Amino acid sequence: MIDQSRIDDLRQRSVAAGLHIIGGASGPSADGATLAVVSPIDGQPLTEIAAGGQTEIDRAVAAARAAFEDGRWSGLAATARGRVLQKIADAIEAEADALAVLGVRDNGTEISMARKAEPGSAAGTFRYYGELCGKEYGEIAPTAPGTLGLVHHEPVGVVGVIVPWNFPLMIGAWKIAAALAAGNSVVLKPAEVASLSLLRMVEICHEAGLPDGVLNVVTGTGEAAGAALARHMDVDVLAFTGSGGVGRKLLEYAAHSNLKRVYLELGGKSPNVVFADTPDLDRAAAVAAGGIFRNSGQVCVAGSRLLIERSIHAEFVLRVMAHASAMRIGDPLDLRTNAGAIASEVQMNAILAACDRAVADGADLRMGGARIAAETGGFYIGPTLFDNAPQNSALVQSEIFGPVLAVQPFDTEDEAVALANGTSYGLAAAVFTRDISRAHRMVSRLRAGVVHVNTYGGADISVPLGGHGQSGNGHDKSPHAMDKYRNLKTAWIQL
Repeated sequence: MIDQSRIDDLRQRSVAAGLHIIGGASGPSADGATLAVVSPIDGQPLTEIAAGGQTEIDRAVAAARAAFEDGRWSGLAATARGRVLQKIADAIEAEADALAVLGVRDNGTEISMARKAEPGSAAGTFRYYGELCGKEYGEIAPTAPGTLGLVHHEPVGVVGVIVPWNFPLMIGAWKIAAALAAGNSVVLKPAEVASLSLLRMVEICHEAGLPDGVLNVVTGTGEAAGAALARHMDVDVLAFTGSGGVGRKLLEYAAHSNLKRVYLELGGKSPNVVFADTPDLDRAAAVAAGGIFRNSGQVCVAGSRLLIERSIHAEFVLRVMAHASAMRIGDPLDLRTNAGAIASEVQMNAILAACDRAVADGADLRMGGARIAAETGGFYIGPTLFDNAPQNSALVQSEIFGPVLAVQPFDTEDEAVALANGTSYGLAAAVFTRDISRAHRMVSRLRAGVVHVNTYGGADISVPLGGHGQSGNGHDKSPHAMDKYRNLKTAWIQL
């Protein structure tokens, strides 16, 4: 367990400029371009990163392709790849404190969450896929006598990975470790406002024995580096987590280039459905508050909608507000903090604009909705709750990605389902009830990739995460994630 003195020591360390890592070597952009890194903790410059574009992406893809074709990784036995991935897991764990603090300084996640969710999760993911290597089999088809049908699982080749600024280590590891376990080479483009911890993780991968060129990273903007990666003719698969608007662009880029497969996790507007027979209303209220207000709501599966059976609506809202009011919002490197900073000033302003629109659309603002701790220079918004949110409002229909909760009452199970499924998203959901039959019905009826029952969050690496509707396609986590990064090849043999 990390302690405050250790955090304070790591906070004071200078942060080197972030450089691209291509073919195992670190270096700047060809034109010397950089981007400033501003810490959301205090709004002050932290360091800078190289701003790459087409030139750097071309180099990184060429390095990845060369590494794939010569078999330095793809040609290894699966068990040999697994040993390297487990060494990477050990090395991430050994440096977990420094990685966590570096990431918090970059994107503002509270350290109490970041230590487990970032390096802790990344290490566990690399270990999981390292252990999985060598334990999967091909298939023998049920053919007629005299014929043998074999189904081989082969790596696709070069995988492009674009990850967001929330939980970059966790989400990056979900994609990178699965792609590497399948035998591919990878080109990674981190979010420009959260690149630092991923750059260090890639260095750790090389220090642990990953061959040069197998994992490359190019930093920069989405418009330059991200678009170049998505358009590249020699990238076989693209895996992305982020906004729906960017996801649509990536599909266009794939269509205009080599028709590469594109897997998208595009966030959600996830509902928490609370029935009057919930066994412990106060615990459910605490879970609901944590499900939206931890990490200041900057979580893909955040429970940003709360649907409450009308008979307990007023009481339950007060319980949620009480738990939210008790949360300590502020310096994310203070272990006493329950929710940290908004990742950037741009995102903070977008959240505040969404709150203004919610009021204009007729929702009842019960708490929050404003910037707090402005005197620190950092980017903070307190827990915000809107009651009686209109179903057709942007508050209900659009992902805000901030500490903003939309509350709606309902009368019947059918109405709850209609409200819950009444958006274009389908990433996560939850239902709180004592009735096991109702719980199973709701799991079946709610349109979401994961449905929690009497809890919210906590699903580990053993189960898949993927979206329905406009929340995306494909899955991260579990053995199913490797399906994105493999081709099936049939051998049809006449005996």
